[in-house]
Amino acid sequence: MTAKHLSDTVTLHNGVAMPWFGLGVWRTPEGQVVEDSVRYALEAGYRHIDTAALYANEVGVGNAIRASGIPRNEIFVTSKVWNSDQGYDQTLKAFDATQEKLKLGTLDLYLIHWPVAGKYQETWRALERIYEEGRVRAIGVSNFQGHHIDTLLAEANVVPMVNQVELHPLLRQTELAEYCRSHHIQIEAWSPLMQGHLDQPVITTLAQKYQKTAAQIVLRWDLQRQIVTIPKSVHQDRIIENAQVFDFELDDEDMQAIDDMNRDQRFGPDPDHFDF
Repeated sequence: MTAKHLSDTVTLHNGVAMPWFGLGVWRTPEGQVVEDSVRYALEAGYRHIDTAALYANEVGVGNAIRASGIPRNEIFVTSKVWNSDQGYDQTLKAFDATQEKLKLGTLDLYLIHWPVAGKYQETWRALERIYEEGRVRAIGVSNFQGHHIDTLLAEANVVPMVNQVELHPLLRQTELAEYCRSHHIQIEAWSPLMQGHLDQPVITTLAQKYQKTAAQIVLRWDLQRQIVTIPKSVHQDRIIENAQVFDFELDDEDMQAIDDMNRDQRFGPDPDHFDF
């Protein structure tokens, strides 16, 4: 079912509701900048904020959420364990550090940021413990290919609820998305706006047709493909504009035109060839 409102959620395989649309804060500076960004998003109706230990802005994210006055259980917050903190004991310590910085109590989603060879299985075991203790409502992975998940599942007690990956019209990730759906793992897109490479003829043409921005066309495509998406911005007008994607729908022909843009082109690292 395609999201119709900014507050709409998808139910993860463990029953937790996760908003389809959120704010990403990658490369958003700690302090006033990230606090303002989160405030703008929450005031605009966002209820999903995605951060990570690597982003070094968890303190500001937590400050903004607490200052908002919005009940904690109405905001879905994600963070991630970074590569240098992977392994069983180190991950437990990293999660403690994230909780201390956010000061939000139970986290909604905690992810393994990258599949560090030789470590991510033990890292997952730590996430399972955190989950079983009720300190996080859902656990998942990020940047995992199907074979990484296969390795994880060989020893896992809990199937990941989410896989957050680079995904956009130039990198559709069709095979991976189908794999995740077959395992009831929700796909989530980072860098959905191709890190600003929106000047694509198909997107430009559709923006004119629907009287929307290029970013709105791409974000609507995500939602209609049932992909959770977390565009990043620090500008209030852009944060508001990005979320104005619930008042129109791309027709089947236009969805196919965007699908056909795929070139398997990454703007971020390849999980199979990443220097961890």
